[in-house]
Amino acid sequence: MSQLSLTFDSSLLVRDDQGRYLPATADQILAVARQVIDQKIPRGAQFTSPTLVKDYLRTKLAGFEHEVFAALFLDTQHGLIEYAELFRGTIDSAAVYPREVVKAALRLNAAAVIFAHNHPSGNPEPSQADRQITQRLKDALALVEVRTLDHIVVGGESTESFAERGLL
Repeated sequence: MSQLSLTFDSSLLVRDDQGRYLPATADQILAVARQVIDQKIPRGAQFTSPTLVKDYLRTKLAGFEHEVFAALFLDTQHGLIEYAELFRGTIDSAAVYPREVVKAALRLNAAAVIFAHNHPSGNPEPSQADRQITQRLKDALALVEVRTLDHIVVGGESTESFAERGLL
C-alpha cells in the first residue's frame, strides 16, 4: 500500500450508476485530483519554477501502488505540450524504452522534456538504475536536439530532483 494516507469526511461523495451518493474512496479522490491539475495547468501553461513542476508531478504520481514513468513534453518557452504516462511497471520497477520516448518527443515537436516517476515505497531517493536510464534518455534525446531539463522522483509527498542534485 502507498505511503499516502487521506483523511476525509462524509462531505466528499460520489454518485454511483444508480444515482446514489456514497462516500468517495481515496482512489476516486486521487483520480479527480489528477483531472483538476490538468485543468489548472492546461496545454501551453509555462512551468516557471521547480516548485510548480514538483507540485504538478506530485499530484499526478503520488498514490500509485506501481511505478509509473512519465514525461512533461515542453516547447521552447517551457510551456506544456503534453503530460504523458509512458510506462507502467511493478511495485519497484518499470521498463523504460528510450526509442519510444524519442518517438513521442518528435511526434509532439518538443524542445525539452522533464522526466518523472514515482517510488511506491515512499522513498524518493534515486536508484542507480534511475541514474542510468536518465543518462541513456538524455543522450538519445540530445541526438534529436531535445533538451532534458530534469528528472523528478516522487515518493509519497516528497520529491527529489536530478537537476537540483547535480545528476544531469
